[in-house]
Amino acid sequence: MINKKIECGGGVWVLEINNPPMNNLTPDVVDELDRHIESFINDSSSRVLILTGAGDRTFIGGVAIEEIKKIKSSEHGINLARMGQQLCSRIANSEKPIIAAVNALCIGGGTEVLLACHIRVSSEKAKFGQPEIAMGFMPGFGGTQRLPRLVGTSQARRLILLGETIDAQEAYRIGLVDFLTEKEKVVATALNIAQKIADKGPLSVCMSQRAIRDGLEMSLSKGLELELRLFGEICKTEDMREGLQAFLDHRKANFKGR
Repeated sequence: MINKKIECGGGVWVLEINNPPMNNLTPDVVDELDRHIESFINDSSSRVLILTGAGDRTFIGGVAIEEIKKIKSSEHGINLARMGQQLCSRIANSEKPIIAAVNALCIGGGTEVLLACHIRVSSEKAKFGQPEIAMGFMPGFGGTQRLPRLVGTSQARRLILLGETIDAQEAYRIGLVDFLTEKEKVVATALNIAQKIADKGPLSVCMSQRAIRDGLEMSLSKGLELELRLFGEICKTEDMREGLQAFLDHRKANFKGR
């Protein structure tokens, strides 16, 4: 259900969700995707991951209606949502960047996975939405928390409370996605971005990710203290010395991750 490819000499992973017809998030798909992402995070040679969907209908179609229909108790619902939250938190907390390459419809739980990614590339033809409220429930994979943090409370309420589906241009306007491109070029665009990041010092990338992630949960003064500490750690690395020398020599740096 998850197709895995290794690109760019091993530094860039591509995970393609392949669960036709709508690439829905069944418990088995969530579990398999979570294990692949954990493997990516723990692989010493990996640098960037791209997450996309197979086919031309959906990026990720959300939780299958069949799974929702099985919910008969509060505990059952919580257990299902917890699986999704754990997946999205693993994505969001990764210090290695994870890029969403949205090739088509991105709806419900698919939007919540999108929100957890660090960079979002979208087809100009894609559509986005959180339609759960129209079916009598609500987002459960983190949408009520990550969406307002990304696009603001007003736009989050609009999408969640109205259950609207918006097009890619509107998603770009409100900051839900970062890059728009032709449908046929979504993965290629994501690969180009991933390669640029993979060429940078891995320690610098991961520490910058950590500063952004953890700093958002702190006051500005505490965040600045965190930045100082991480900057100090970078200053004693071989990668910093190599990067500076490569810049002075007008050559590509050979970073070692140490």
